[in-house]
Amino acid sequence: MFVKINSAAYLGLHCYPVDVEVDLSRGLPGQSIVGLPDAAIRESRDRVKAAIINSGFEFPPGYFTINLAPADTKKEGSLYDLAIAVGILASSQQVSIKLFPDIALIGELSLDGSLRHVEGVLPMCLELAKRGVKKVLVPRDNAIEASIVSSVEVFPSEDLKTAVGFLSGEIPMMPYKVDLKKILSREDDNEADFSDVKGQYQAKRALEVAAAGSHNVLMVGPPGSGKTMLARRLPSIMPDLSIEEILEITKIYSIAGLLSRRSSVMKKRPFRAPHHTTSDIGIIGGGRFPSPGEVTLAHYGVLFLDEFPEFDRNVLEVLRQPIEDGDVTISRAATSLSFPAEFMLVAAMNPCPCGNYGEQSEICTCPPWKVQKYLQKISGPIMDRIDIHLNVPRLKKDELLSETCGEPSEKIRERVCAARKIQRERFAGTGISSNSKMPPKCIKKYCVMDDKAQDLMKSAVSKLRMSGRTYDRILKTSRTIADLGSSEAIRSEHIAEAVQYRPDRG
Repeated sequence: MFVKINSAAYLGLHCYPVDVEVDLSRGLPGQSIVGLPDAAIRESRDRVKAAIINSGFEFPPGYFTINLAPADTKKEGSLYDLAIAVGILASSQQVSIKLFPDIALIGELSLDGSLRHVEGVLPMCLELAKRGVKKVLVPRDNAIEASIVSSVEVFPSEDLKTAVGFLSGEIPMMPYKVDLKKILSREDDNEADFSDVKGQYQAKRALEVAAAGSHNVLMVGPPGSGKTMLARRLPSIMPDLSIEEILEITKIYSIAGLLSRRSSVMKKRPFRAPHHTTSDIGIIGGGRFPSPGEVTLAHYGVLFLDEFPEFDRNVLEVLRQPIEDGDVTISRAATSLSFPAEFMLVAAMNPCPCGNYGEQSEICTCPPWKVQKYLQKISGPIMDRIDIHLNVPRLKKDELLSETCGEPSEKIRERVCAARKIQRERFAGTGISSNSKMPPKCIKKYCVMDDKAQDLMKSAVSKLRMSGRTYDRILKTSRTIADLGSSEAIRSEHIAEAVQYRPDRG
């Protein structure tokens, strides 16, 4: 007997429906799975057989041919276990299934028949809903994640026996419902706050400007000056995610298998801090079946690279495309996939190998050639793509011993959100998300300086020998500073502040 069951698959971030076709024929007992399955799918034969027997069913004699259609697309993962097991039971007529045309089955089986959590459920449910599937049966651990898609009814199950009972109409089951407003609400508990940071007023102001315009930042300072502490608090002053952004980030983390089982939703902006030994594939993504890298996991959030010069030079060079374009394309012999990568780059480094160069209270032990070699590890094109260059000195004794709390993140976030609102209205319908993404045509249109600002910029260009790219980045940063001050025109004080964020000066 032939049975066809709805399921789904993903490749990169792209999802598509899959038909699990099961046919039972006479012959020696056995199974074959076709449709370009990977090792995890081929091993499902043993998992499914044990799960069927341990769930109280009889594993039928005969030869099973299992096809995963479309057969010309590679499939991976263990998410087809449930569909294969139900197909075997239905094709052997042990159970009468009534819901096949209307429902999709997703889930991995344990040997005892219980259903285990699988990756990528949210994007698969979104795609199935687009294709007209109205019901989805998933493991209970995936229930919250799947139920975010309001256009499908989600039925969670603990094990194979319960799933078969529901599909045959013997066990009633209500669709799983969640309070989306509660799930998507912001959680501030235990979130790192800028009020924890003593002193460093210039650094905090610079990070406020960076958050308001989504500008990349490089912090240079000795060990213990607070660079990492500042970077980890940057997401707390960034605007809340929109529902569309939450869904997109959650899709990425669902496929990467990094979702929390408790909430199953990414409600906060990502903060990724890979170690400096991470490879270029770990940063950009890739593999035989291309998977998201750190730049994609930091989408709509912050990618923090501590000990910036210690990263392999090739790793830093591959960052150039995603920084500029907001996405990354990975090409392999069999396929080419694109991943989103719209992130804020925040890098931190010491001024020299020992970390004490330029410090009055400490003696630098590095010879000049060693300092120069250390700084040359970062190429000019990468440095040129960072809008804000910031010196972070060690705290003075009075600042370190002070009990005064800094300004809380909530107040800073209010100013950042007000500036972002101005940018949304300015760039409505253009596809530009922030000032840092402005192309030359928009810079000319929106970065209008008053007379004093023009005079100051002419003087800066003349004395500091600015390149064209540096000139544009100073204008973009000035536009953000003006937005924070609710100023329509860019004034001289905005230009002066933006210029001091470019220590290279050209």
